[in-house]
Formats: sequence, C-alpha cells, structure tokens
Amino acid sequence: MKRKFLILFMSLLFCCTYATAQEKSSLQQRADEEAEKGNVAPARFNYIRAFEDYVNRGLMKQGVECGVKATQLYYKENYYKEAFDLLRRIDQQVIASKKSPSETAQLYYYTSKERLQMYIKLRKLDSAKDQLKALENHANASSDETIKNDLLYTKAIYYYTFGMNAQGNAVFKEMAQKLTASKEYDKVEEAYKTLITNGRHSNSANIVAQSYSSYMAWKDSTTILKHADEMKELKQQIAANQKAIDDKDSSLTTRMTIIIGLCVLAAALAIALVVGAIVLMRFIVQTRKQKKVIRLANDNNALKAKFINNIAAQLEPTLKKLDTKQPEVKALIDFSNHIQTLSELESTIDDEVELEEIQIPAFCEQLAEQIKCRVKNDVTVKVDAPKMSVSINKEYVSHILTHLLNNAVLYTPEGGHIAIDFKKRGAHTHQFLISNTGSFISEEDRNEVFKSFREVKDLTQGDGLGLPICKQMALKMKGDLEIDPLFTKGTRFILELHS
Repeated sequence: MKRKFLILFMSLLFCCTYATAQEKSSLQQRADEEAEKGNVAPARFNYIRAFEDYVNRGLMKQGVECGVKATQLYYKENYYKEAFDLLRRIDQQVIASKKSPSETAQLYYYTSKERLQMYIKLRKLDSAKDQLKALENHANASSDETIKNDLLYTKAIYYYTFGMNAQGNAVFKEMAQKLTASKEYDKVEEAYKTLITNGRHSNSANIVAQSYSSYMAWKDSTTILKHADEMKELKQQIAANQKAIDDKDSSLTTRMTIIIGLCVLAAALAIALVVGAIVLMRFIVQTRKQKKVIRLANDNNALKAKFINNIAAQLEPTLKKLDTKQPEVKALIDFSNHIQTLSELESTIDDEVELEEIQIPAFCEQLAEQIKCRVKNDVTVKVDAPKMSVSINKEYVSHILTHLLNNAVLYTPEGGHIAIDFKKRGAHTHQFLISNTGSFISEEDRNEVFKSFREVKDLTQGDGLGLPICKQMALKMKGDLEIDPLFTKGTRFILELHS
C-alpha cells in the first residue's frame, strides 16, 4: 500500500513539474503584462524575480530569457552598470547549472548578445568587436541553426552601425541567400523590414539606407524567382487542366456511351455477383467435403496404425518360433518391428517426448566405442564435443545416431574417416553431425532416402525404413534430420534439436 502511494505521489509530482516547465510562471506573465503597458520598473522587477524563480527550479533557459529582458529594460533607461551586473549574475548561474557544452553555449549567446547591443548603443567599437567574436564562438558551439541565423542578423547590425557597409551587406546577403534557397521569402522580407525599423528607432540613417538598398536589390531578384515559380506552377496547372479536358469528352454521344457502359457494367456486376455466389456455395460444399475426407483419412490412418500394430503383435510370437538364423526370417522380423515403430511414430507425432540432461562428451564417446570394433582397416573414428550438457530424449537420439554410425561403418572405405561432432548453433539450438568419407549422395536422392516404401526390393538386403524412422523421431522431438549439401568429401547427416 505504501509503495503504491509513493508511485502515485511521484507520478503527480512529475506531471506537475512537466506542466510547470511547459507554461510561463505567474511572475513572468505579470512582467509581460507590465511591459506591454509600458511600466518599465515593475516589469523589470518581476522579470528579475522570474529569473530567480526559474533558476531555483533548474529551468535555466526560461530563467536566462527573463534575465535578458530585465537587462534590456535596464539599459533602456541608461542604467548600464546595473545591466552589466545583471548579465554577470546570469553567467554565474549558467556556470553553476553545469549544463552540457551545447546548452551552455546557447545560454551564453543570449547574454553576450545583450552586451554587444549595449556596446553598439554606446558606440564602443573595440568592446563590441570583442563581444562579437565571443558571440560567434557561442553560436558555433551551440549547433543551433536558429542561433546561427540570428548571429548573421546581429553581425549585419554591428557592421552597419560602425559604417562597415560592405561587411554588413555581405553578412546580410549570406543570411538572405540561406533563407531564399529554402524559398522562405517571407522570413527574408521580415528580416529586412526589421533591420530597417531598428535603424529608424536608433536614428541610424546609414543602417536604414544600406538596409533599404539591399532590400530592394533582393526584392528585385526574388521577384524574378517568384515569377519563375509561379510560371512553373501555372504551366503545371494548365497542363493538368488540359489533360482533364482531354480526358472528358463533352459530347452528348460520349456521355450516352458512358451511361450505357455503366448500365452494362452494372448488369455484368450483377451477373458476376450471382456467379460468384454460386461459386462460393460450391466452394463451401467442396470445403466441407474436403474436411470430411481429411477427417476420414485421419481416422483411417489411426485405424491403419492400430491394425498394423495388431498384426505385428500377432505375428511376433509366430516369427520368434522360426529359425532366426535364417536371413529371410530375421529380415521379416526386422521388417515387422520397423513397420510397427514407424506406425507408432506417425500416430503419436504431436505427443510430447521426455527429456533428460546428459553430458555430451561422454555420450558421444560411448557411441564411438560401439563402432570402433567394426570399422574397416585404418578407418579413424573422431569425436569433437565440447564439455557441456543438454536436455534431449536419449532413446530417440541414441537410436538415430547409432543408425547413422552403422551406415557410416558400412560405407566408409579402408583408410577413411568417421566423425561425431556436436555444435551449439544458438541459445536453444544444437546439432549432432555424423560424417564419413566415401560415397556422396546425389542431390536428387537426398530427400528420397527419408521416404518410406520408396522401392520394392529383397528384405534380406534391408527394408529401407531405417532413415524414415530416424526422420520421424527427429520431427517428433521438434527437430529435423537432413543431409548436408555442402559436405562433398563423403556424406554428412545433421540432426538439429531445440531445447
């Protein structure tokens, strides 16, 4: 209960903080109202209080904004000492806030800009020049495109104020080109008008003259660009209209043709709906029949498996009475057992298998020992298994690997190699690989060897059910058994399992 209350409290605190961060404080709102009324002293007082309040809450950007507005109201009444003192105080708070380098540069930019404005107003060229360099450094460090554009505007004012008209024109031209390239004509025009207005307010005939001259030159060039854009749009609109006119024939004959065509189309759609409904009904009936056939096939498979098991169970006592030393009898007994095993696997393919934890090295070495005494001369048996344990169905895995190894013993020539490898392929996937040198299984035979009853032959030569049984066991363990097509020095079987 206490934990839930704490989470609720923290959530409410976060929501309140977030909402506060997004809206102006009451102190800033009060300062804005006083400033709009022209009450300089009350507005300045409330901006300073808002600055202190924002800083105490860690909202440095809003705090610097209010501090800068208070500074402007100081030097508006020629209180330059108080204005510079307040800017130093703001910088100290920026340092104490320990913001990131880019955020710190943004905040320093605003305070440096106000110092530059005061030096420009006081006509202190050297101090203004030093402050402009600092302003450029802060703008570059801020990585803020808006600030960089503002820097161009501020530099233009600086150059025009101190009679450096060529530099002022170049800087303002750069800013105008950036905005013009992105077709933000309104912003460029607004910037020129603002510059002209500032020149008039500061009684600077030079700024007004240079700004107006640059503005008229820009406006003439922009008018051409605008006309080109308008002509392009007009041509596109004319082309679109012409295409629409060409696509629409206004003649009565064409309209009647369209109406007749629509009527024919409606009739065709009605016929199509009727035919579609008939086809749909037939499809539903056929689907029901197919489902019935599938159910019947599944039932027949289950009955077939049960029948085969019964036949095998009944034949087993009789077959055991025969001489098992006879190859034909032994082959018949093995065939009966294989048929029964394959039938049981197919009928229980979706049943879960039991798993047990085994040590891989010992398990693989045991399999290798079983065949070492039966290999041909100079055939080496190699085991490569890491020291680890996995959960498998030991009965099925042992059966599969033993069958594969027996085949390897049979088909590996003298001087050949047989390998048992274990590879971990993922967090829950591993593989047993049985490879041997010797004959290579062709591509067309790789899938055929896993099919049951694919050929009729003498049972004494094998019934061909060994690999199909191994395949069914792998599938029942939610794995797979396949032949590696990339192994060309003989044959390699891959048993992939998932834990």
